[in-house]
Amino acid sequence: MSNEEKCSTELSYRDKIIMAPMVRIGTLPMRLLALDYGADIVYTEELIDWKLLRSIRRENEKLQTIDYVDRTDGTVVFRTCAREKNHVVLQIGTSDAGRALQVAKMVHNDVAGIDVNMGCPKRFSLTGGMGAALLKQPEKAKGILKTLVEGSKVPISCKIRVLPTVEETLALCEILISAGISAIAVHGRTTEERPQHPNRIETLRKIAEKLRIPVIANGGSRDIETHKDILKFKEESGCSSVMIARAAEWNCSIFKKDGVLPMEQVIKDYLKCAVDYDNPPSNTKYCVQNILRDLQETPKGRRFLDALTLQQICDVWDMGDYCRMKEKEYQANGGLLGRYNLLITADETEGGKSTKRKYEDEDVTSINCAFLKNSYSSDAELPKTRLSAWAWRHKKEVPSYKTWKEEKLFRSVVCVDGRKYGSSLWEKNKKRAEQSAALACLYSLGLIRTDNSGETGKVIT
Repeated sequence: MSNEEKCSTELSYRDKIIMAPMVRIGTLPMRLLALDYGADIVYTEELIDWKLLRSIRRENEKLQTIDYVDRTDGTVVFRTCAREKNHVVLQIGTSDAGRALQVAKMVHNDVAGIDVNMGCPKRFSLTGGMGAALLKQPEKAKGILKTLVEGSKVPISCKIRVLPTVEETLALCEILISAGISAIAVHGRTTEERPQHPNRIETLRKIAEKLRIPVIANGGSRDIETHKDILKFKEESGCSSVMIARAAEWNCSIFKKDGVLPMEQVIKDYLKCAVDYDNPPSNTKYCVQNILRDLQETPKGRRFLDALTLQQICDVWDMGDYCRMKEKEYQANGGLLGRYNLLITADETEGGKSTKRKYEDEDVTSINCAFLKNSYSSDAELPKTRLSAWAWRHKKEVPSYKTWKEEKLFRSVVCVDGRKYGSSLWEKNKKRAEQSAALACLYSLGLIRTDNSGETGKVIT
């Protein structure tokens, strides 16, 4: 199936109003809220290819979501659900066609489309050869897109910024669309320009007139306050669809045809989604801060800034009872959400094996397990602490650790009572590697148990 056929049968980019990819804003609660308010398509925040590739796909039965979980710390990198399946586009940051295709094959059963970020001007992206760095390497950018088009089951698009002249921008677009992509989103400012600079509407119009695929206009939030302004932006740009970022970040009800809602109602609607999908308090707080903006300095705003938990945030907007009700519901169904079994099965590693070389010592009992720090409420519960306590109670020598480092990743072995234990997974620092080794030892000695609910393993004392 060609990419045009994929798009015509699954996801159309024509005559659509789209929530743009926004860092830390475009997580599941905000995407669902945008769809509820009337957006046709929602983009995730940009997710870097290597971060997705070190994640594990898990079906969260309690939330009815699909979670991609970072195997090094247990955090959810990407969470989605059936409600958005036909509307969500995953945006990736990448500089390598092979990695990009690996990501596509991981996620293409869970998303409606995949977009490559080719416009981010931030230093992190540029130094990694991603984002706007690809604007200066059009053939490389084309290669990434072509690889994705040929290897993915879903439509592929990209998002760029305009170049200094219309002619340069058009030449770039022609190279990119020759890869067979389904649509191209164009931000009407150069990488050097900022929101205070005018959006280049005429450039967008000329691009839309020349290209044969849907062009999505972006960058018009400065002049958008109502749904009618979105339609005006679409008409003036001449583009097939429009993509809204900051205006949606400030008030997501901008997508409602019958008018925007008061800020307080938008915050309450957002908090309900955040509670329903167990959104991390830090991300929830960030999103609400961007809705409040300068109102953070009001008495209510200061109360909000002092809040640390999702419960405390909800209390500020009289949503506390709802949050407590959901928490009780979760507890009744087997406990808190978002915590994943520490033991990773062999088929969740690459080919059932470690992707790195084996230990230098061969006589090691190796278990596929990862140390997930957020699963432990105190230092006393940490695997190393528990193992040391067990050794002391049974008059064993103090556990000793040996650590290897390879390509900025670490793996440790712990020696206990003359035997060696370790995890077959690599960690991102020495401390985590030692905790994983201790965890492997506890499990091997029968001192830790897990259940089938996905909850953290409990140590048997």
